[in-house]
Amino acid sequence: MIIIMMSEGINEDNFYESTYKYVKKHNATNNPFLDRFARGDISQEEFKRFSVEFYHFTREWPAILGTLLVNTPYEDDAANLTTILVSELGDMDPSKRHELLYRKYLRSIGMDPVALVKNPQLPTTKAWLDGMRQYFAGDYFEALGAEFGLENMAIPMWDKILSGFKEFLPKHREFENADIEYFTFHRELESHHEEAMEDVLGTHKSDPEAREKFMQGAKGILDLEEKFWLGLSDRKE
Repeated sequence: MIIIMMSEGINEDNFYESTYKYVKKHNATNNPFLDRFARGDISQEEFKRFSVEFYHFTREWPAILGTLLVNTPYEDDAANLTTILVSELGDMDPSKRHELLYRKYLRSIGMDPVALVKNPQLPTTKAWLDGMRQYFAGDYFEALGAEFGLENMAIPMWDKILSGFKEFLPKHREFENADIEYFTFHRELESHHEEAMEDVLGTHKSDPEAREKFMQGAKGILDLEEKFWLGLSDRKE
């Protein structure tokens, strides 16, 4: 029922624009914790918790995206998804592998990435990552919607994170040598990922059932991401 109401008025002609706007306005990026983060209004414990929990996402994301690629029946879709996955792995340059850049960030703030690999995930982190795996291994059009949601919420997310670093790091000398290349690098890449997902969406937008499932996947994964961010907070938000 929620999905039917959410999809009212969305047709083939306005599907991309409507879905894009829905993702950009979702609380996955418009939530109290990320808003505080953007202002630098977070505690040191919240900053450390963010750094650890986001590392779990960074480590697992290539394998999760690979699940979607393996289950993609359409060659054109697979080509776009392959572009995104290869980008995550460094575009043929192992030194640019995204997880490696994140490890540099962790070491620069005094954290050992080797030790963190086995660090237990928060329940909200685990639910988000497990949700990605479940969507990507399930109904194909729901999986595409989930991937579209993740790629298109990314630019506002990176903007808030980078704003938060600008505000937070100068106030905390123990983190003043933070290497944030991982974050700046991703912000530069995201427009290309959005373009790849726009191509995928355009291929299937004429199918009403596909549009319905696509929206369901986008909403489901973004709802889980909202809980991921709120799970990092010291406060009841």
